[in-house]
Parts: sequence; C-alpha cells; structure tokens
Amino acid sequence: MQAQVPILEAVSLVKVFGESTALDGLSFAVAKGESLGLLGVNGAGKTTAMNLLLGLTTPTSGQVRMFGLDLWKHRIEILKKVNFSSAYTNLPSNLLVWQNLVVFAKLYGVRHPKERIEQLLELLDITHLRKSVTGRLSAGESTRVNLAKALLNEPELLLLDEPTASLDPDIADRVRKLLRKLQAETGLSVLYTSHNMRDIEEVCDRLIFLHGGKVLAEGTPGEVHERFNRTSLEDLFIGVARGEVAAIGIQP
Repeated sequence: MQAQVPILEAVSLVKVFGESTALDGLSFAVAKGESLGLLGVNGAGKTTAMNLLLGLTTPTSGQVRMFGLDLWKHRIEILKKVNFSSAYTNLPSNLLVWQNLVVFAKLYGVRHPKERIEQLLELLDITHLRKSVTGRLSAGESTRVNLAKALLNEPELLLLDEPTASLDPDIADRVRKLLRKLQAETGLSVLYTSHNMRDIEEVCDRLIFLHGGKVLAEGTPGEVHERFNRTSLEDLFIGVARGEVAAIGIQP
C-alpha cells in the first residue's frame, strides 16, 4: 500500500539574516488530520518558520511542500487550500465584522458566502458581533473573528499562531474543542504555535520544540517532557527559557 503524501512537509529549512541563523535545518511533516505544535521560547524560530510556510519569505536553503507540491512553484494553487490566523494580526478596522468576512469570502472564492459566514458566526458564538465595527472589538472578540476568517474557505491545512492568546479560559476551551471537532469531522490538518501549554497538550497530536533555530525534541507532548525528565511541558518550557535544559538534547 502506497504511503500517504504529507499535507505539509518542511525539508532542511535554513534561514539566515545577515550573521544570524534563525532556522538551522528544520525538517518535519504533517499528515492529513494531524495537529502539530510548534513550540519554543521567543527567538526560537517559530515566526520565521511560519513566514516561510506561508510563502511570505524564501528560505536560504531547503524546501516546503504542501499537498505534494513545491510551495514556491505552485503557491497560488496551494494557498487556495490553506488559511492562517494569528492573535497578532488585524483585519481592516473601519469595516463591520460581516463586511470584513464578505470581503475575504470573495477573495477566497467562497461559494454561498452569506450562508458560510452565518454558519461560522454561530460556530464561534459571535453572531451578536455581526454589525460591530471591527476596530472596536475586544482582543478576544477580534481573535474569534480572525478564526472565522481563517475557516471561510474550508481549508485542508490551517496555520495558527497563538490563536487563544487573548481569550478567557472559557472561550479558549471552546476554541480548542472546536478545532478537535473540525479535525474529526473534516480531516483538517493544523500547524499550531502557542505559549499556552494547555493548548499544545489538548490540541496537538505531536509537537516540535525549537531552540536556537534547531529541533530540541519531537514527539507527543508526554514523550517530550518525559525525555528531559521534566514534570510537564510547562516545566520543560521554563527550563529551556532559563537555560536549565542542556543543548545536548538537540537532535542531530
């Protein structure tokens, strides 16, 4: 039986800025329906990796393949099946929420955009924000509108950057459960970066822990913290941030 082609595959990604190496040989793959966490302290290379995967910048060397295709040769075709959401990006602030979603639905070529928008507003419990000015939303409300935007085209691959960063515990829990529900029902694949260890533990099947642009460890959340003899992912994260976890843990 032929092996299934990964939804996303990074191959020996290197990115150098001047004399600084932001990524140093990053390789990983994401299978259909899998959620992979990209974890690391500030400066570990997560943002650089996301920018490369979105085609916003090119690598010094290495490849990105999505759906078996080279990202830089087939970017338009690939990105029709991909979307992105971040707690740190803003939609046009002067438009109403429904206007923003209509604009993006048209950009994505969404069929029956009004029906899809209403479905997502209800799914994310933000129907009451339909006619709100986007720039006047709270951080948590804005995050959920961004998620609605990211789901408009029913992506096969969703890239999420700190999606629960500004959410209260109740809404964050709902978002985590929603992502798991979508994965179970649609086979959605997710690449997920977060400083919230609960997000990683509840949403991600596997994680990659980056440190200094290299892979410090890879495996299930439980496997990773146990490997370093730490009590939890949060304990491991703190240990790396404080220099208590030795660099010898970095994979060759």
